[in-house]
Amino acid sequence: MEQNRRYALWLTGVIVAVFFLQIVFPSITANFRLASADVWSRPWTLLTAIFLHGSIVHLLYNGFGLAVFGSILEEAVGSRRFLMVFFATGLVSSVVSTFFYNAVIGASGAIFGIMGVVTVLHPTMTVWVYYIPMPMYMAAVVWAVVDLFGFVVPQGIANAGHLAGLAAGVASGFVIKGKKPLSFGSRENKRARAILTAEEFDKWEKEQMGKK
Repeated sequence: MEQNRRYALWLTGVIVAVFFLQIVFPSITANFRLASADVWSRPWTLLTAIFLHGSIVHLLYNGFGLAVFGSILEEAVGSRRFLMVFFATGLVSSVVSTFFYNAVIGASGAIFGIMGVVTVLHPTMTVWVYYIPMPMYMAAVVWAVVDLFGFVVPQGIANAGHLAGLAAGVASGFVIKGKKPLSFGSRENKRARAILTAEEFDKWEKEQMGKK
């Protein structure tokens, strides 16, 4: 596997830096947010909006999620695939959001995409959701239900973007899982190596017995 470069932490740092630039230069938010009415004339905002945040709480939630789940995913699949997941699911989330909201900012969709992939690759990994420990697959269900509830009781959150990112992440997870080779030292790899060693030993034993 390729050497991981901790891009998850680097991206978290970039998002934090951009937030402080937003405070100093408010025009950054206006110029690079995703405005649904202008998306055809400014398609780059589908990606630039991912790096913008509306408040320190918004930033802290997304920064924490990206640093933790992003690092887990990057360790599992490598830096290149991690970056592909981040930008691809973030883009899907942005596109879907244009059909539901006038304007959107934030990395939530991309982070939900990352969590979707982690759900497929590590479904039984224990995580804490609302102070309750649960396996990752159950946490994904809880997050999805919460966002579905957001359509009934709007809270100023891009719930559709979250769900789109999560769905894109789960789909990406199955694709990655199908292509992901056995990691060195894994239980399956060790079992395969043990069987091969036993066969080689039997062959060697028969050869030696035939010589006697």
